[in-house]
Amino acid sequence: MTAKDMAKITVNLVVIYIIGGLILAFIYAKASPIMYKKAKEEKETALKTMMPEAEKIEKLGDWEPHHKHAEYYAAKKGAEDIGYIVEGFGKGYSSYINILVSVNKNFVVKKIKVLHHAETPGLGDEIEKDYFLSQFANKSADNLVVIKGETTDKIQAVSGATISSRAVTEDAVKNGVKMLAEKLSGSIPHGQEVKHEPHSSH
Repeated sequence: MTAKDMAKITVNLVVIYIIGGLILAFIYAKASPIMYKKAKEEKETALKTMMPEAEKIEKLGDWEPHHKHAEYYAAKKGAEDIGYIVEGFGKGYSSYINILVSVNKNFVVKKIKVLHHAETPGLGDEIEKDYFLSQFANKSADNLVVIKGETTDKIQAVSGATISSRAVTEDAVKNGVKMLAEKLSGSIPHGQEVKHEPHSSH
């Protein structure tokens, strides 16, 4: 193979890479707004399920767990706040786990929902199952602690997925509940935006 042939092959490869890159950029540019819209719609739907008795979910502010944008809300019935909902993130085994938590006015957990994650199939993804999520109901921040083995007042870890269990419980949920209690116990004005960086449990 001559130097001319090698140069020709090199040029052809560069052209192919450039064209491929442009195609990928075009696809991403088209798909990104659709993905964002879908994620927003899924979040809005999930918010309604977190406290079905609420007539309105009103955004109160923003915070940044793990430097990721998240929001928190008041669940209202008429003019009264009947509880609060916070979005949070926990650092799992192979992903950041995005969750929603609803609490009553005393900051006791009512319900949690996992929005997105990329934990290990068959292990870490068990955090989405009802047997794990149902443990959070009626737990205060002090009880949001993962235990390996049976427990009634704390949170039992998913077998073989303690890191994922802690990411949800002690990182995402607990930090979210503590942030709400810290910001709302003193009653901040509705609509005020707040930046807050929780301490990671890792």
